[in-house]
Amino acid sequence: MAGSDEVNRNECKTVVPLNTWVLISNFKVAYNMLRRPDGTFDRDLAEYLDRRTPANAHPAEGVSSFDHVIDQSVGLGVRIYRAVAAPANGAAGAAAATLPILEFLTGAPSADPLPVIIFFHGGSFAHSSSSTLIYDHLCRRFVKLSKGVVISVDYRRAPEHRYPCAYDDGWTALKWALAQPCLRSGADARLRVFLSGDSSGGNIAHHVAARAAGEGIKIYGNILLNAMFGGTERAESERRLDGKYFVTIQDRDWYWKAYLPEDADRDHPACNPFGPNGRRLKGLPFTKSLIIVSGLDLTCDRQLAYAEGLREDGHDVKVVHREKATIGFYLLSNTDHYHEVMEEITDFLQANLV
Repeated sequence: MAGSDEVNRNECKTVVPLNTWVLISNFKVAYNMLRRPDGTFDRDLAEYLDRRTPANAHPAEGVSSFDHVIDQSVGLGVRIYRAVAAPANGAAGAAAATLPILEFLTGAPSADPLPVIIFFHGGSFAHSSSSTLIYDHLCRRFVKLSKGVVISVDYRRAPEHRYPCAYDDGWTALKWALAQPCLRSGADARLRVFLSGDSSGGNIAHHVAARAAGEGIKIYGNILLNAMFGGTERAESERRLDGKYFVTIQDRDWYWKAYLPEDADRDHPACNPFGPNGRRLKGLPFTKSLIIVSGLDLTCDRQLAYAEGLREDGHDVKVVHREKATIGFYLLSNTDHYHEVMEEITDFLQANLV
């Protein structure tokens, strides 16, 4: 079980940059305030504490964004990010131009192939949104490294909206993107779509990709960052790292109980996709996967087992295992882990674009 808070904090500080430690520790304090023992969640306080940023029609550092509702029936929105179009004379800054929202959405396909990344934010199914500042920054980074479009999905959150709401919203976002000519590209005018997410968002990306494989929809790649999986039997890393680097087993159990159906345990396929109740993907055209694993995340063994399950079913997987990285290292550009993983993502997008 977890050791004393003082010992765990001191151990954590020896491997995590100070600003990362402060960022994630602040999240942990807030998260502990929001979860109630009876399984309810203080949503009003969560909305107040969530540090958000508005969309920006005027480009900032070469990227603009806008919010758009894609399903009025449930209020499902997305934030769409795209690079600015430099003017013909090569001028930058204020002279750079971005198509107005309606003009962009009604535009023709791009002649050159470009990736469209549908991104699902983390937060263990309960926290954060598409406008949360740290995820806004990450999506902007994805635009810069991909030279494409990023669609960040503001999916419904638990415990107010349990399984399968987040997956349904992810599927709705994929189907919406498939119907937009402006997102197609290349000589064949196809949607070159990648799915990505961290924590619960990585879990959502897997389940949306699995559904797409079953329905014959091509996904060009999955990019999972510390994807959230679990099971009833404790993994070795869960016992070894419990409480040492920001997260406890008790935390994870609370979130699964908040998201899964009320009568389900952690061997439900949503939590344990290749477990005793899961569905194997052998014989299905499941996409290639880039799986980023932090060795100091207590669920790292779950993520490695997930990658091995994909391999056993005959699918293409690359694992980037950063053994000395903690959760959230990809949110701040202050470690070699961050820069090397961003290079891996860039290479993966380029290799699988055509």
